[in-house]
Amino acid sequence: MRRSPFLATLAAVTLTLAACGGSGSGSDGSGGTVRLRMIESLTSPDRTKLIKSLLADFEKANPGVEVELVSPPLDSADQKITQIMQTKKDLDVVEVRDHTAKSFSNNGWLLELPTTQWAGWNELTELTRKKAVEVGGKAYLIPYGFYQRTLFYRTDRGISSPPTTWQELYEAAKKMTTGGKYGYSFRGGKGGADYAVQMISAYNGEALDPEKSFYLKDKRTIFSTPEAAQALELFVKIFKEASPPDSVSWGYPEMVQGFTSGVTGMLIQDPEVIKTVEESGLRNWATAPIPKGPTGYAFQPVGYAGWGVTSFSAHKAEAVKLVQFLSEPAQSIRFAKGNSLIPIAASAQQDPQFSQGAWKAYLEAQQDPKQVITIRPVDYPGWSQFLVDSDRDVQSLLTGGTTVAQVLKDWDAFWQDQAKKVS
Repeated sequence: MRRSPFLATLAAVTLTLAACGGSGSGSDGSGGTVRLRMIESLTSPDRTKLIKSLLADFEKANPGVEVELVSPPLDSADQKITQIMQTKKDLDVVEVRDHTAKSFSNNGWLLELPTTQWAGWNELTELTRKKAVEVGGKAYLIPYGFYQRTLFYRTDRGISSPPTTWQELYEAAKKMTTGGKYGYSFRGGKGGADYAVQMISAYNGEALDPEKSFYLKDKRTIFSTPEAAQALELFVKIFKEASPPDSVSWGYPEMVQGFTSGVTGMLIQDPEVIKTVEESGLRNWATAPIPKGPTGYAFQPVGYAGWGVTSFSAHKAEAVKLVQFLSEPAQSIRFAKGNSLIPIAASAQQDPQFSQGAWKAYLEAQQDPKQVITIRPVDYPGWSQFLVDSDRDVQSLLTGGTTVAQVLKDWDAFWQDQAKKVS
C-alpha cells in the first residue's frame, strides 16, 4: 500500500535525525556524554555555520555535552519541526517562531523556562522579556532577536531629509518618479496587505488598541473609520503614482532589488536588509523610523523567533543551559550581528554597530513614545485565512477589481465576526 505524503515525510525526518545522531538523545553508552539535539527553522548556509560555531563554544565551556544541529530546508522547516514535535522523540532544543509559539505551547511541546533563577534574565531588553512571556504569560522561549521595519532611503535621489509621515512619503516618492525610475519599492504581492494595515493603523492614531491591533479602544475595528479610508486611498496612490507598475506582484526580494539597483528611491523593510544593502556596494543611503499618520503615531508589530526546550527532552537541565548560553550578551550580540537582527541584550545599545549608522533609526524608534509596538491578532481563529484573503483583496484593489470602500467593508465585517468568536 502506498504511504501518505505525511507519513512518508515523517519517516524521512525520523531517519534524518537518526542518521545525525546514532541511537538518539542520551549518553554515548559510557554514561559520560550527554548528547543534545537542536533544530533550526530559518535555515541558511551562513546562519547554520554561525550557529555551529556558537555550539562549539558551548561544548568547550561544558565538557561532557555535545550538541547536534539539525538544519531542514527553509521552505519546509516549520512543517518538519511540527512533525518531529508530534513524535515527542529525540529533540531537546527547538527554534520557536512568533507564529508557531502558541501552537507548540498549546500542544504541550514546550518546557516553561526558568527566569527568576537565571541571572541573565535581567540582562535582556524590556522588549525581549515581554515577548518571551507573550504566550500564556510563561517563558516558553527566549527570543534571539527582532525584526522591525524601518525606512530605507537613497540620498542620491534628492532626499535631503527623510519623510516623517505617509503623506510626506507619497510626495517625496512622486517627485522621484521620473525617467524610468520610481520613488517607492511597493509590495503588491504576498504580504502586501500588511503594509496597507500598517498605514491604516497609523491613520487611526491614538484610538487604536496596541494590545489588540485590529481593534480600536472602543471595540470597533480599525477598518471601520473614515481615517482607514484615507489611509487606503493613499496606499493606492503611492502604488499608481510613485511605484513601478510591476510592483503589483513584488515580494521581499523584488522590493530590495529595486532599491539596491536604483530603480526605486525608498523602501520599508526589516533590518536584515541592512546587510544586503551594505554588500551591494551602495553608498548613498540612510535609514529613518517608519512614517507616521496625521496625528503623529506609527504602529507596527515586531517579528521575532527564539530558542525553546522541548517538554519531552531527556536532558532538560542541559538544554536549558544551552538556551541560556545562547541568550547571554556575548553570544546573542554575535548572533544578531551575523543575522542583522535587533539584539536582545540591553548592553548592545553601547555597541557601535547598533547605535550608529543604519541601526540608529531603530534606537530612535524605540525612544519615541509615538512609535508604538503592537500585537498581531494571531490568537483569533481566522488569522491565517485573513492573511490569504487580504492579499487577494489588495491585488484586486490595485488592479481595479474592487474599491477601497468594499475592501474596508469586508475587512471590518470579518474582524467583527472574529471578535464574537473569542468573546
